[in-house]
Amino acid sequence: MALIKYNNNDYRPTSFRNFVDRLFSDEFAGGSVPSFSPKVDIAESEKEYEIQLHVPGVKKTDFNIDLNEDQLTISGERKFDNEQKEKNFHSVESYYGSFSRTFYLPEIVNRERVNAKYENGILVVTLPKDEKKAAIKQITVK
Repeated sequence: MALIKYNNNDYRPTSFRNFVDRLFSDEFAGGSVPSFSPKVDIAESEKEYEIQLHVPGVKKTDFNIDLNEDQLTISGERKFDNEQKEKNFHSVESYYGSFSRTFYLPEIVNRERVNAKYENGILVVTLPKDEKKAAIKQITVK
């Protein structure tokens, strides 16, 4: 097993191969819409799960939250506002483009009561647990 060096700077590849891959990728060449993956925190309490997506600068209307049988997909787009003609950007380190994150849900999530709110750049999706399914059945060994 080979170790891969962690690279916190997306603009400086860790190897020549990564540089070439990035150089000829569709995103770099402008062939596709750039994308990013927002940071996510997942917490669990006795009554619910909570998913927090860190996506500052996105409007509430730019989110799509889809709930299928056992999957929750959160997607959206952060748009770059280049209408500011009086400013010349020398560096842009913020991520822009479309994003999509999918989470597999446990059976005990009450899909009818899932809700979402967006405040201060953090999208919080609350997944309440179904009390009937969450009850633990104790099995005695004979």
